Amino acid sequence: MKKTIITVVGKDTVGIIAKVCTYLADHKINILDISQTIVQGYFNMMMIVDRTESEKHFKETAEDLEKLGEDIGVIIKCQREDIFNSMHRI
Repeated sequence: MKKTIITVVGKDTVGIIAKVCTYLADHKINILDISQTIVQGYFNMMMIVDRTESEKHFKETAEDLEKLGEDIGVIIKCQREDIFNSMHRI
């Protein structure tokens, strides 16, 4: 399984989740877990996804999502699960 951590942060607006999820579905990226909160008008979402079925490479997916974030006014970052775990190990 090719797990990736996706984070989305920014001012809350209509359609953020829809646009990110549409991109993922269009590229056969499966959402395994998702958490989202809105605090005083600021949107924060963390997703764990499986890219096994996707034909896009990690770098291309990360660049596409970063561009999508710019288009909708949020910051979207992707990290491979192994790198994420290494960075957050106590």
